Amino acid sequence: MKITHPRLLPALLMLLLLSLISASAQAAPIKLSDDAGNTMQLSEPPRRIISLLPSLTETVCALGACDRLVGVDRYSNHPASVNALPKLGGLDDTQIETIVALKPDVVILSASSRVQDRLASLGIKLLVLETRSHEDVRRVLGKIGELLGVAEPQKVWQQIDAAVHQAAASVPASVKGQTIYYEIDSAPYAAGESSFIGETLTRLGVKNIVGKELGPFPKLNPEFIVRADPQIIMVSQRSGASLPGRPGWAGIRALRNKQLCIFPKEEAEVISRPGPRMGEAAGWMARCLRSLAPAAKP
Repeated sequence: MKITHPRLLPALLMLLLLSLISASAQAAPIKLSDDAGNTMQLSEPPRRIISLLPSLTETVCALGACDRLVGVDRYSNHPASVNALPKLGGLDDTQIETIVALKPDVVILSASSRVQDRLASLGIKLLVLETRSHEDVRRVLGKIGELLGVAEPQKVWQQIDAAVHQAAASVPASVKGQTIYYEIDSAPYAAGESSFIGETLTRLGVKNIVGKELGPFPKLNPEFIVRADPQIIMVSQRSGASLPGRPGWAGIRALRNKQLCIFPKEEAEVISRPGPRMGEAAGWMARCLRSLAPAAKP
């Protein structure tokens, strides 16, 4: 190409230099450490990703890389587009042969996954991530953002944080300070104060009966809950109907006063996922707390 105007030459050279810098940045090698203490190296951002946890699937998609997913676990169902991907089982029946056949550049999975050693022995690159707290979610967004080579992954965290803040501001003062029990499973497993759910509840202004010393998601003796006598109980629809029939539970204040938040399956599912929809989950919890506030006198 012949340059007819001498003033255009510096501008064209600058554009060429910027293009070369951009191409170099995109192809820059990636070196990441994960929560299992492993270090993973890739020559470039992965094009074929498998996620084996719903919250990690949602994080990849929230960072704009849904199109790079080639397979997900059985329970990943958001956004709707992931339902068309191969479903690779759950914790107990992960389809290792199918994972290998899909030829992923990387598999993202939780620390509780039982297939880490098997997949690693087959030469598959793994990124093992743990998300139990708000800080974990913020950190994992950064890790996955670095893996994907996307700019400003923390914008997603800022959106989550702002939504939780807005939900907290909507909770009436008359509810704040009340004691609460959040049941994860009827075993019963609880969401403790140190879990991501517990941290959301703290920000909403209620007091968790399951302290940090018991861990994020402890299995409790039912008598512990009876003795704690929470003023509010949050539970999924699946377990809500059984509460009054449990030995001693009919006398708990939350049940006597009908101070219950019973979440339908879809909402309970989202609340249990430490990922991009935590702000939405906080909004549902705040909505129920508002409904439990004493009615204003006319």
